[in-house]
Amino acid sequence: MQFLASGVANSLAHIVTALVALIHVYIVLIETVLFQSRGRRVFGLSQEKAEMMQASMSNQGCYNGFLVAALVVGWLHPDAATGAAFTVFGLCCVAVAGVWGAVTVKRTILYIQTLPAALALALTLLAR
Repeated sequence: MQFLASGVANSLAHIVTALVALIHVYIVLIETVLFQSRGRRVFGLSQEKAEMMQASMSNQGCYNGFLVAALVVGWLHPDAATGAAFTVFGLCCVAVAGVWGAVTVKRTILYIQTLPAALALALTLLAR
């Protein structure tokens, strides 16, 4: 239990949360500005299908940007309790969005999005 109360758990929570944020920065980019190039390849879409989906994907990318924003506010907020609340909220949103994406779009989203968010959330809560 000493490990959980130490700064190690807190450091791991920050590292894994940073990884979740970076994953989502990448997702934002491939769903918005890189959608016709990298995003199209990542999602396995034809040029025609990508053109039809571009507006929807850009909107989805915007929402993923809000998830990143919640995590960044969590790090930068001067009040530790408020920052922690933003972090927990952001990680919960990422995890729920990942479950929904895995159910409705592609199962691998569970591993790319939900698993890292759940791990970061668990570490964040254990470090308190």
